[in-house]
Amino acid sequence: MKEYVEELHQRRNRAELMGGQAKIDALHAQGKRTARERIELLVDEHSFLEFGKLTASDIPGLEKRSAGDGLICGTARVDGRPIVVQAADKTVFAGTEGSVHIRKTKAAHSYALKRGLPLVNLSEGGGLRMPDGMGSDGISDKLFPQEMLTHHREVPMVTAILGDSFGGPTWLAVSSDFVTQLEGTCMAVAGPRMLEVATGEKATEEELGGVKIHEKYTGQIDQSATTEVECILQLKEFLSYLPSHGEEEPPLRVTKDSMERRVDDVGSIVPVKRNRAYNMKKVIKELVDDGQFFEVKPSFGPAILTILSRINGRSVGIIANQPMNYAGAAGIQECEKATDFICLCDSFHIPLIFLHDIPGFRVSSEAEKGKIPTKIMMWNQALAQSTVPKLSVIIRKSIGAAYGNMCGPTMGADFVVAWPSAEINFTGPEVGINVVYGRELMEAENVKLEREKLLEKWSFDSSPYKAAAKHLIDDVIDPGETRLFLARTLELACYKNGSKSERKLVNWPTGF
Repeated sequence: MKEYVEELHQRRNRAELMGGQAKIDALHAQGKRTARERIELLVDEHSFLEFGKLTASDIPGLEKRSAGDGLICGTARVDGRPIVVQAADKTVFAGTEGSVHIRKTKAAHSYALKRGLPLVNLSEGGGLRMPDGMGSDGISDKLFPQEMLTHHREVPMVTAILGDSFGGPTWLAVSSDFVTQLEGTCMAVAGPRMLEVATGEKATEEELGGVKIHEKYTGQIDQSATTEVECILQLKEFLSYLPSHGEEEPPLRVTKDSMERRVDDVGSIVPVKRNRAYNMKKVIKELVDDGQFFEVKPSFGPAILTILSRINGRSVGIIANQPMNYAGAAGIQECEKATDFICLCDSFHIPLIFLHDIPGFRVSSEAEKGKIPTKIMMWNQALAQSTVPKLSVIIRKSIGAAYGNMCGPTMGADFVVAWPSAEINFTGPEVGINVVYGRELMEAENVKLEREKLLEKWSFDSSPYKAAAKHLIDDVIDPGETRLFLARTLELACYKNGSKSERKLVNWPTGF
């Protein structure tokens, strides 16, 4: 038995080196880490249990050059909670995917679903390995795994793009609930070389799938960072707000921040004048536990904020308008961003809080070409189907159809309240009087005086007290009591079944 055990240890030691010490040294010289080193950054000390360490390519002659077939898989713990993790290693055939590599990733995904464990992907690689995938037999064996296509958000799946990623790593990322990308890397269907050969188009990696492309244009990543350590910390923070699987609630976190704490400073943050901008993040910081929150897609659709945070220890998702950008008016990107976030929160039992300050939608001929009516209604459909607890606070204004998109009355909110300075109407006063009274104003002797009278009347009609008097909203609240209101109503909304929802949105695509 001693000889057998010695041979086992020799095989394990060789497998530990993956593509060999020379390639590891070359990676380190570039300031990069191996897959094993990335896993060590992610998981709790001594918690990683590897499976498939002794696997190798099934192509004859490649066995000794393909430790793990370029993929490391196993279970571990992150902040004490169990996960499944898989990490591609660039030292083995540039992290490309062969038959065994794909078999391992399928097994990891299946086990995560079977036992309700979050799946973490530390990704990079050149996609399907050639010539492994060539021919009818090669491609037939390497199509998208059914587990990925029928994931149904049963467990959280998160991905870090830590090196250039084409093919498989990209498919995993865009199917994930959260993606972070390391600056200087590329995430795309195929690399620049293949693009030029196939189509004649020349593009740099940054132009094809760099961080700026995905942050500002595609929305296919949720965060980015300048170091691998930062990317991995983002994965851990995101997971801390979510349950391990769809049948449990997010974990409660003990906080010393009193639910009864007044937030009187919000009154000085938000200007009374409707046309003055302010940073909604400052309001959110006052409302949430210890002023801490985690923003998702900060540069995509910047006129709306999608934020994970906690109130009285409970995970919450916050959708808030950002007057610093486009006066808070929502466009195509904002609609997609809000829809995606609603699906995430409803699938993982995270109550939603809506903070309104929206003058409407950014309509234009270009927006119509981008199907903004469809995008607006997709947002509404997701909201209407969501069953997670929802609270809505009208901070300053909520105008037109956007009132519904921000979870106004009839959209399933547990409570809808307003600050006394709120404005609720079909359209803003300036626009409204120009449309309705435009001819009269042109004929008036004193246009300025007449306009002021009409604005005063219109503002009265837009007052939240009118809606509150008819019980069309639940109350008008003191801004300083907003945190207390949210904490108390969250407790009520989660009294019967916790924050558990019916998870009607689990099948909604992770991109659209």
